[in-house]
Amino acid sequence: MNFLAHLYLSGDSEKVRVGNFIGDYVKGKKYEKYHPDIQRGIILHRNIDHFTDKHPLVLNSSKKLKDGYGRYSGVVVDLIFDHFLAKHWQNYHLLPIKDFVTSSHETLVKNYLLLPKKVKMFLPFLIQSRRLESYAYMDGLQTALDIMAKRTSLPDNSTYAIKSLEENYADFENKFKLFMEDILKYVRYEHNINVVTPNGWHPNEGK
Repeated sequence: MNFLAHLYLSGDSEKVRVGNFIGDYVKGKKYEKYHPDIQRGIILHRNIDHFTDKHPLVLNSSKKLKDGYGRYSGVVVDLIFDHFLAKHWQNYHLLPIKDFVTSSHETLVKNYLLLPKKVKMFLPFLIQSRRLESYAYMDGLQTALDIMAKRTSLPDNSTYAIKSLEENYADFENKFKLFMEDILKYVRYEHNINVVTPNGWHPNEGK
């Protein structure tokens, strides 16, 4: 899962949200220097990533991107799933996405001094561009892929990614919806993170 999903799956705790957001940038046991709830968020981030990377629905989706991304195809699936989360946000959270993103920005700014250096560097642009909301649109998704290609080892192949998504859109979308049911149950039962969706579905229903 990518930034939007990690923030979403953090529940109501601001500190857990901070930890889940910075999880990729805190290596090894360095998490131990943080506030206990931020530590909890970092561990939650790591476990969400492990759960996601091993999930059959994600692995199956990744196969559709292997030709263009190889071993990085799972990273692209993470972004594609954030696209669907943003697109269908009203089905997953009580707040409008604009308000949720603004609240998340405020939380990260409030805890700015605690953030790893790399996060401090990109956070202002992420806030200014409202990138988390832009995931809902194809051009926003492609921009996010282009940015990652410039700043990480992700192959610069966003046109291929968007074409693959468009050609398999219904399949990716269906797998995302099924996966969300599983990940919501996982964070509820394994990490005591409770998210109630607007349509009334609750992870307590049907373990």
